[in-house]
Amino acid sequence: MKKYISVSAAVILLVNSCGSSGNTNYPVRKPVLKPSITGSSTTSAAQVEREYQALIKTYKSETSEVLTYLLNDSSNDSRTAITVENNSRCNMVLTISGNNYFKKVPIAANKIGAVLVPKNQNYNLSGMICDAVYQKTKFITGPYEVKLSN
Repeated sequence: MKKYISVSAAVILLVNSCGSSGNTNYPVRKPVLKPSITGSSTTSAAQVEREYQALIKTYKSETSEVLTYLLNDSSNDSRTAITVENNSRCNMVLTISGNNYFKKVPIAANKIGAVLVPKNQNYNLSGMICDAVYQKTKFITGPYEVKLSN
């Protein structure tokens, strides 16, 4: 008799678990996303890389003007130089904004970017380098140099 009751209970549980109740809320397996070396298309580093690639196509480098400024006595010039050394494995886009001044400077991995800006102003310098954020506000009166690494 015990054998008959346990077999009956097993059959009832089996029938109930087959979905006769109309419950269709089964767990759904979601794919596991593994980050690639270059980053997925939704990461901040990937967004910066896309912005860098788009900007580099139209950007006009000011390297020769900056070198001329730095090598000559330019103390009477109304502009000064900002140089940023990117010592990382990632490309970056440096945003420089100040009073009536805004510029985005693409800086390749292990390269230096330079720009001339008006003197005696506050500037916000910001960018992302390998998923790390750089942000600085600085009153620029003369040549200013920044070295960044990850």
